[in-house]
Amino acid sequence: MPAPLNRERIVRTAIRLADADGLEAVSLRKVATALGVGPMRLYSYIASKEELLDLMVDAAYAEIRPVGDGWREVLRSLAESTRQAAHEHEWLADLLGGRPQLGPHALANGEAVVSRLDGVDLDDAMPMVAAVNAYVIGAVRREIAARRAERASGMDERRWQAALGPYLERTFATGRFPALATVVRDAAHLDADHTFRMGLDFLLDGIEARVSR
Repeated sequence: MPAPLNRERIVRTAIRLADADGLEAVSLRKVATALGVGPMRLYSYIASKEELLDLMVDAAYAEIRPVGDGWREVLRSLAESTRQAAHEHEWLADLLGGRPQLGPHALANGEAVVSRLDGVDLDDAMPMVAAVNAYVIGAVRREIAARRAERASGMDERRWQAALGPYLERTFATGRFPALATVVRDAAHLDADHTFRMGLDFLLDGIEARVSR
């Protein structure tokens, strides 16, 4: 006997489809097909595709569990756990941002963060969290875009850089871009993890300087 239909089962199925084939694989019709029911059955539980996407995002927020003592630790944890969730569910990177998420898991996430912003001025609390979220969303979207490009082209980053090498050498040999040439040739080439954490440190250091004023 099939499991009874409910919102949680519908959302889980939609997430499974999106994890496998992206958001284009998610519609009420496709979810209904995966569940073995007619599309109209879903309208008893989900009003629209937009509501389904909101429920998927809120379910993903259940996996984002920021922890830590003090504002710096909890903001770092928020950033790293959000990034991890987006890498496990690539479609999440396409849906983060915009209007605040107000589902129960998203609100619990916000409570866990804001309740640990010890010593932070009330007016600074939400802008601090927004700054970290904006950094994470931008960084994660860049990382996911690179991953998708690698899959589409069949070229990993090393092969892509090797293919572009001769062009860059010719371009830099013109002397028109000396600063860029120096950075490309002499600076450390960090992987995505190190790049993310260094950028996050830059941001948190700036926040700390402001909080300490």
